Amino acid sequence: MAVVLKRVLIALVAIAASIGPVTAQAPQGQPEQDEFYRQLELFGLVLDRIREEYIETPDETELIRAAIQGMLTSLDPHSAYLSPESFADVREDTSGTFGGLGIEVVMEDGLVKVVTPYDDSPASRAGILANDYVVEIDGQQVMGLTLDEAVEKMRGEIGTDVDLVISREGVNQLIDMTLTRDIIALTVVRWNFERDVPVIRLARFSGQAYGGLDTAIREIFEENDGEAPAGLILDLRNNPGGLVDQAQFVADAFLDKGAVVLTRGRIESQNSRYDARPDELDAMLADVPMIVLINGGSASAAEIVAGALQDQGRATLVGTRSFGKGSVQSIVPLGFDGAMRLTTARYYTPNNRSIQALGITPDVEVFQDVPEEFQGRDLIIGEAGLAGHIQGETEEEATVGSSVYVPANREDDNQLQYAIDLILGEVQDPAFPPDPDAIIAQPVEQPDEASATP
Repeated sequence: MAVVLKRVLIALVAIAASIGPVTAQAPQGQPEQDEFYRQLELFGLVLDRIREEYIETPDETELIRAAIQGMLTSLDPHSAYLSPESFADVREDTSGTFGGLGIEVVMEDGLVKVVTPYDDSPASRAGILANDYVVEIDGQQVMGLTLDEAVEKMRGEIGTDVDLVISREGVNQLIDMTLTRDIIALTVVRWNFERDVPVIRLARFSGQAYGGLDTAIREIFEENDGEAPAGLILDLRNNPGGLVDQAQFVADAFLDKGAVVLTRGRIESQNSRYDARPDELDAMLADVPMIVLINGGSASAAEIVAGALQDQGRATLVGTRSFGKGSVQSIVPLGFDGAMRLTTARYYTPNNRSIQALGITPDVEVFQDVPEEFQGRDLIIGEAGLAGHIQGETEEEATVGSSVYVPANREDDNQLQYAIDLILGEVQDPAFPPDPDAIIAQPVEQPDEASATP
């Protein structure tokens, strides 16, 4: 990092020398590039004064990292600098095995906001809910920490305790919790028969998602004596997303042709189109009616899968509107200095829909009976409610909340039970089963093929 600092200072000196004295105000009509150089010189002057005059000798590495972090976090809620330690945590997270508490979080108004607790994690067992705010970690105020710093404090050695102070809307007092860190070895795919209908729960799109789905489908057929089931339910509720390529593979498991997802960014290399191909799984499931469950906690990769299956007329979506995260983050390694997470593209469903800040609307809207103590606190606006979020490509944005509540008792789960009733023919709805021939595809801009999936 010292080398980086030296290079920054040399570059700033060279720039300042090349553009001459800086006036208090840029002359009328001065090119934007000159203003950019002026701001770089300002950065160099501030950095130099801090290094020379701050009351204590500053850590120059941390100064540069903080400047980089501030630059990235000013862009949108999902761009950030990853220190070498944070970068290692991200790689553990996407691999599907890591140590911690098991919560998906974002930073909002300087506090850590819970998007969703992972299934069967210390956080879910302790009763942490979506929309909770973490205000203290082991006695330290979260205000002033970056998201990565807060996450790092919640992670630690397996078996050790961490004290959290939680703020919950509708509860007048702060809630003190002590959680024991555990291995978050995400079994991201679970399945079981409910009233003779197989329900596959996909909790997260880690590197284990497609492999777990493949295993689950084959086990379902084996338990059903090799016969196709009467229908299939894919539960993506409170699935916060994950790896885009895993979303592509999962959607492809149910489709034999057509687009799954398109991405478009500012540069050509960020433009891509992924198409489904015939394979053994979609051949096995070709005649099996399908329902996908979504809610306000279904985000990112979960929305890619739901949107693809909806647009292609492969599945009926049941539940409430999804989160609305329609952007792609690329992890850009920075050698020994960690990495940066940078928003580089928007993604689109096969019918060219951008769901950024809007979400995906289910074909059949079904609400849960929310217990009185959770009413109002089960609603989340989603991406549109995050400060600094990227605008979508439509004028519409979500303005009201979508529920993230899912009852622990499946008999009380209105969305699940209605989906089962549809498959068993106990209720009828024009949206089920969908008619692929009735789906009116919109013109799709086909970008160049060359693109790596982030």
